[in-house]
Amino acid sequence: MASRTARVLLTATRIKSGALVLGLLTATLLQSGCSSVFFFPDKVTYITPDRLNLAYEDIYLDTADGETLHGWWLPAATDKDDTKGTVYFLHGNAQNVSSHILNVAWLPGEGYNVFAIDYRGYGKSTGAPDIEGALHDVETGMRWLAAKPETQDTPVFLLGQSLGGALGIPLASEWVKRAEEPEIQGVVLDGTFSGFRGIAREKLDSFWLTWLFQIPLSWAIPAEYEGVDRIDGISPVPTLVIHSVRDGIIPFHHGKKLYAAAEEPKEFLQTDTPHASTFVIPAYKQIVLDFLSRATGRF
Repeated sequence: MASRTARVLLTATRIKSGALVLGLLTATLLQSGCSSVFFFPDKVTYITPDRLNLAYEDIYLDTADGETLHGWWLPAATDKDDTKGTVYFLHGNAQNVSSHILNVAWLPGEGYNVFAIDYRGYGKSTGAPDIEGALHDVETGMRWLAAKPETQDTPVFLLGQSLGGALGIPLASEWVKRAEEPEIQGVVLDGTFSGFRGIAREKLDSFWLTWLFQIPLSWAIPAEYEGVDRIDGISPVPTLVIHSVRDGIIPFHHGKKLYAAAEEPKEFLQTDTPHASTFVIPAYKQIVLDFLSRATGRF
């Protein structure tokens, strides 16, 4: 994953004049439409961890292709000897880490360090988002985390919500395949779509202006990172798939499809909250905590 695949661009130099307008339109959609399906970043700071009475550290990471990523390190709010592990949090596609931090702000109090990162183009991270770039970014964050002393003697988990889960699946499967250290002890996927191409076709199909282009646009999306094709590679690391029957953004069938494609050990949690709102319910928090404990034999 460290090397980036070339973007797919339509070259108009050999297109005859009769098809030039259609070609240019398609090229524009290929360049901008696909990213707009997945990425809705902004630069607003909505809340910082100190306002939630959490200790934190600003982290800035340089990527191999010249971008700078911003993230937050939230240490466990427990004695060092009582730290249960570290959760690498990958957030959803809108806004930035400051609007998603409430989804994991409860974990330090439960004894877990949290590392949350913004992809390129989000928040204080530089650049513009695209699929290959975001995949590069989440690996950059994981490698920083792997070198941090706090992760050497405690378990490391990955928690991805929505887009974050879709980025986390290929990251985790490659990490397991390469036997990278530290080992990932458990993966939690919350409201995640089953594949970039599949969800893009669904979203483009729902809008009249892009309906005609749903198939060619989906061809512009890299095929090698589809979650439904990669999730089995996470095994034997335990995987928890969470999805809500009330999810109005990522339909419930995506979670079921991911669960069906995953190998054991795996668990499925059916919820009834809006998209990415799982952790407003204390019972759902406890189910995740129990999963993390079982994944490391700490039950």
